[in-house]
Amino acid sequence: MPIASPHRLLNLLAPTLAVALLASPARAHPHVWVTTKAEIAYGEGGRVTGIRHAWTFDASYSAFVTQGLDKNGDGRLTPDELAGLAAENTGNLAEFGYFTKLKVAGKEQAFADPAEPRMTMDGDKLTLSFLLPLKAPVAQGRGVTAVEVYDPTFFVSFALAEGADAARLTGAPSGCAATLTRPKGDPSADGKTADAKPGMSEAFFEALTSASNYGLQFANRILVACP
Repeated sequence: MPIASPHRLLNLLAPTLAVALLASPARAHPHVWVTTKAEIAYGEGGRVTGIRHAWTFDASYSAFVTQGLDKNGDGRLTPDELAGLAAENTGNLAEFGYFTKLKVAGKEQAFADPAEPRMTMDGDKLTLSFLLPLKAPVAQGRGVTAVEVYDPTFFVSFALAEGADAARLTGAPSGCAATLTRPKGDPSADGKTADAKPGMSEAFFEALTSASNYGLQFANRILVACP
């Protein structure tokens, strides 16, 4: 049974993390840091077919969520040992819209069920990857495809990875190019506390829901333009 938590996202991300938060002094949001990479996939006729996410969690979260998963006790966590956690977490993300919005030529697209969930442990950090297909492939034409990744409640901080592979295009028409836009004052993805605005208490964040727009100011954006 999940442990009662001060925020509903705890039940999504890790009941064990709730223990750590409840046992430690309150701190400003965010509580979990994620470094993201995204691959935008194109299919026949240059249609956008989906997004393949890769999310790397901070070391503290990774340690808590993987407790007890080393079944053979060899000190290593394999994708097989993490398979159940990957499937559970990916499925639960539906309630939060996968923290992802995708617009093609200004029109928001609907996602089908995620596929190919997988988790790997590299050093002390856990990475979740999954394919997020569109319900129906859509032609981009000369419009712009825009991907936004963020948590409306700012409980989780998402930050685009450094380097050229933070956003990739697979099967895109010739000449298409991606541009990354990072939020000003983007909180670090390495577990450092972000500065909340004066007067914003934990109660303020507790009242936020997935319909809130507070976290929009911290959205990471990938814009794809085609000739």
